[in-house]
Amino acid sequence: MVSARTRETPISAIKAMSIRGAQFPDAVSLAWGLPSFRTPAHVRDAVAKALSEDPQSGMYALPAGLPEFRMAAARDFERRSGRAVDPDRDLTITAGNMEGLNTLFHVFLDPGDEVVVTDPGFVSHFHQIRFNGGVPINWPMNEARGWEPEPDVLPELISDKTKAIVLVTPSNPTGRILKEETLRAVARIAKEKGLLVILDDPYSHFTYENRASFFNLAALPEVAESLVYLFTFSKAFAMSGYRVGYMVIPAPLRDAIVKIHDMTMICTPRISQVAAQAALEGPREHLVEFERILARRRDLICERLDALPHLFSYVRPEGAYYVFPKVLGEDDDVGFSHRLLDEAKVTVTPGSAFGPSGVGHVRMAYCVDDSAIEAAFDRLERHFPR
Repeated sequence: MVSARTRETPISAIKAMSIRGAQFPDAVSLAWGLPSFRTPAHVRDAVAKALSEDPQSGMYALPAGLPEFRMAAARDFERRSGRAVDPDRDLTITAGNMEGLNTLFHVFLDPGDEVVVTDPGFVSHFHQIRFNGGVPINWPMNEARGWEPEPDVLPELISDKTKAIVLVTPSNPTGRILKEETLRAVARIAKEKGLLVILDDPYSHFTYENRASFFNLAALPEVAESLVYLFTFSKAFAMSGYRVGYMVIPAPLRDAIVKIHDMTMICTPRISQVAAQAALEGPREHLVEFERILARRRDLICERLDALPHLFSYVRPEGAYYVFPKVLGEDDDVGFSHRLLDEAKVTVTPGSAFGPSGVGHVRMAYCVDDSAIEAAFDRLERHFPR
């Protein structure tokens, strides 16, 4: 009763480990990138007001999204990229970046088409591409260079079946902020080859001391006709459960994306759009506070990793809120992760789920409370004494 492509698609290893960890009431989880922060008060207040006063707040919206929210999203994109877009022609509302990307892959992939993804890369990108008939092509990130991919390798990965290149910067799972020269090289190669560049952006608000070196590829006017940019409110606004984001797209793709979005879910929930518009139009002080807390947690998890040099080596993350340590002397990262949960009651995500370059690594999320980081590493130190 289950289709072959569904049978062949595993559940995300992040969710698989989180589900397995939930079976242990006393487990401490570093597996899921779920921010511990509460949605900002002005967003919650806007939702309460709409639910109380607007009789349409629980109704459908048109598939492309509420016009006033699309205008706010266009202003937000221009503020952060310096590039103006037409909210009626170049932008649509999504149910977060996961739904946005899946819709996008539905729209442009035919069976056998190839999509270049960084390796390590986000596990669900691999699954979505395959589920939609595509073939992910791994562009290795070099751990010895701080997880920076090498642009000179990229042309060798491109064939006549290649349709797009997917980027996440700061990276999930490595925390790497891709260099401006690397991103410009991607833009140049994509333009030469006639490829889409897909920029999945959950984490650009979290770049810590590296803010000045962060480069927004969406700012380049020469990629405007070949760039798809996706922003989600899940991380920066602690709205993961609202399932809302926006997508800036080349105009020829927009109507097709709206059509598939409508066929999938009719619309992004109206109340989530109200919340996201309030997020964009309200105060931003929480962003400073979120980043300050995450910077402290990054320091904490790195200090705790430094105390386990016999177990882990790692590259200090530059952004996002993950660290991707190598487990020394261990190639079976799946077996290690399962044993760690069974024996030490600590949940992490196996690195091989993020691509071949992740073999022998694990992903740890430091968006959790400080106490969870401390408890996890106390258990690690007890379980792996020097």
